[in-house]
Amino acid sequence: MNILLQEWELPPFNQIKIEDYKPAIRQAIAEAEAAVEAIASDPGEPTFENTVEALERADRRLSRIAAIMTNLNECCTSDELQATVMQLEPEMTRFGMRVMTDRRLYKKIENLKLKIENSADAGLSTEQETLLENTLKGFVRHGVALEGEAREQYKRNEEELSELKLRFSQNALADLNEWTLHLTDEGDLEGLPEGVRAAAREEARSRKLEGWLFTLAAPSYIPFMTYSTRRDLRERMYRAYGSIGGRGNGHDNNEVIRRIVELRAEQARLLGYDTYCDYVLEDRMVQSLPNLRRFMQELKEAVLPAAKRDLQEVQTLSSPLMPWDFSYYAEKLKQERYNLDSEALRPYFPLEAVREGIFGLYGRLYGLSFEEDRSIPVYHPDVQTYRVKDGEREMGLLYLDMHPRESKRSGAWMTEFRGQYGSVRPQIQVVCNFSKPTADPVSGMTLNPSLLRFSEVETFMHEMGHAMHGMLSEVGYESLSGTNVKRDFVEMPSQVMENWCYEPEFLCTFARHYKTGEPLPTEYVEKIRAAQNHLAGWLCLRQLNLGMTDLAFHTVQIENGKLKIENSADADNNSQFSILNSQFMAEAVEAAAMTNLLPRVEGCCTATNFSHIFGGGYASGYYGYKWAEVLDADIFSRFKHDGIFNRETAGQFRREILSKGGTEHPAVLFKNFMGREPDNKALLKRMNLI
Repeated sequence: MNILLQEWELPPFNQIKIEDYKPAIRQAIAEAEAAVEAIASDPGEPTFENTVEALERADRRLSRIAAIMTNLNECCTSDELQATVMQLEPEMTRFGMRVMTDRRLYKKIENLKLKIENSADAGLSTEQETLLENTLKGFVRHGVALEGEAREQYKRNEEELSELKLRFSQNALADLNEWTLHLTDEGDLEGLPEGVRAAAREEARSRKLEGWLFTLAAPSYIPFMTYSTRRDLRERMYRAYGSIGGRGNGHDNNEVIRRIVELRAEQARLLGYDTYCDYVLEDRMVQSLPNLRRFMQELKEAVLPAAKRDLQEVQTLSSPLMPWDFSYYAEKLKQERYNLDSEALRPYFPLEAVREGIFGLYGRLYGLSFEEDRSIPVYHPDVQTYRVKDGEREMGLLYLDMHPRESKRSGAWMTEFRGQYGSVRPQIQVVCNFSKPTADPVSGMTLNPSLLRFSEVETFMHEMGHAMHGMLSEVGYESLSGTNVKRDFVEMPSQVMENWCYEPEFLCTFARHYKTGEPLPTEYVEKIRAAQNHLAGWLCLRQLNLGMTDLAFHTVQIENGKLKIENSADADNNSQFSILNSQFMAEAVEAAAMTNLLPRVEGCCTATNFSHIFGGGYASGYYGYKWAEVLDADIFSRFKHDGIFNRETAGQFRREILSKGGTEHPAVLFKNFMGREPDNKALLKRMNLI
């Protein structure tokens, strides 16, 4: 019996077998196709209920099964699961393209819209109007108007793109896992705090090795680059991390990137856009490429002087400064300037206490409670599950998966096993890669819990902001619920939550030494606040650099079926296009004014491990983090004015923004909460730039 084809409320992780996915997905596709065909061939008068709403429901079973499969492929994968997903993803894409290029459906919904527009009493709510507009726009943006070969080419390209995005992520994960730094001489550990050494010792022990093992996963890589006095080893680590997916081995992403960029440019051309970026931005808050370039240029001009000062101050500690030196000396500068040792903070941030602190914050703001339920099936022993409640009302389920493993990609993210719609509550997952508890090598007893860096506290808070955006959704249609908003707005509710990490009134609720129970000393809190803008100009410019790199790839054009790369040494040699060996990346970096600030390292490339844009949904949208930062700083200025625990302000934020999902344009939601248009002065003030 295939459990995925049975009726279940909770994802039945403990009963799913990988061989269940193929028959389940294929049957779900067949059911969805039958439902869509019934809508398209219905001879009756089209209504909102029998067309738009019916289409919204048509693939619900498929979506639920696919959500389990694709999410587990990200956080608990295997060779068998990867092969299964690689086979099924194109089939799901083909189904989606058959629906979105069905002119019978499009014509029905287009006629319905005209009928409603000509009716004196349309009878649609704002949410229904948004769903109608989004549905029609979806057809157009997926090529429903294309004819003949162009139409078929568009479908083939989408199918290939779905495979390439998977291959990119699989290559990056495999390449990250393949490289390790195995040390057996304790002298090589100079500068590394005991907690970092213990974690490396535990990693070696888990692989039946002597000594210490460092990996490219964030909990291992970042502390090593921050504290190791061994410049030669930092260089080895830096070069290894910087070349993930680009080493020329069986996991190389160079050709994958070239083809993704080529196909995206071709899709945009087929739909009548100059570039893929023009296509994407038309459906974002920023609206157009000129608007985006102006936004990024103005922000760059504002932060560039500060970024240069930041670099000069770090360079006073080491010159010449290479990229593998920056984190090490930036930490030295922080200690010198603020007398703040980041490692000294970790004992005050055990993962369990941070989690309870975040839960407590949502209790104070929104009246939520989090009740652990160990009876809920999970896909890995590390996963913890919570029923989130507002009084007696259950708001949804929260799955927390906090520690790295070889079957899990790097980074941190929020996703859903089911979104909210109507009375149906969401099932939401938060995934992070925080260091594991360390154990005594002899007894196996836990020596230290998972202790978070302060930046990881911010990361946890960020992802929980996404989770609560999904959890507090109160809309009728799943495609409009929770985080289903415009991409350059989606980061705002998560980024605004990071602000509380710098508020003493919040920190004092949970930050205690894991051994002594001593509260985080007041002087530490003051130092954290003082250091909030440590290298803020540099870090902002780095984010702009990543955004410009994204734009560089997605503003290229197609000419005679080839990428047209102006001013590039590879412009006449696209068949041999290599990200690492071309001038293309150098030009992208130059655009963000980073080239002259630190030397470029041959063989290192952001792109081949840039999963946000090549494996995820941020292509032409990575700028959204900075765009949303303007909004979050502005919104938090109201919380600061009203009180950071003010229930009335929080309640309005919940009603006007979190609960609304994508039912209205985000500019409207922002204005409903703030009473005015966004103002970037709050961000510049937070960064001490004005």
